[in-house]
Amino acid sequence: QVRLVESGGGLVQPGGSLRLSCAASGFTFSSAVMSWYRQAPGKERELVALVRTYGTTNYADSVKGRFTISRDSGKNTVYLQMNNLKSEDTAVYYCQAVRLGVIYWGQGTQVTVSS
Repeated sequence: QVRLVESGGGLVQPGGSLRLSCAASGFTFSSAVMSWYRQAPGKERELVALVRTYGTTNYADSVKGRFTISRDSGKNTVYLQMNNLKSEDTAVYYCQAVRLGVIYWGQGTQVTVSS
């Protein structure tokens, strides 16, 4: 049974930092492309960052230089370090795994950036 469990969301002031975690189980983590998406109220879900099996990464233009995605195959976990957060980063953040063409989603974690 595939599970993706996100954690680390919360309320933070503008300029602050958060680190999201996504613990994966039920599949071979090392062979999956892992991504973070987000969905703000009234908006479509959008790709924030992805990390491939061999470690290369891609980022949305809006988060380049502020967010860092990483993966730890020993812990079957993918992280999203978010720095210099802005109000427009407020959204539900979802972890996604893609392996052999099959897509898996976590349940999401809320990130709210507000003073």
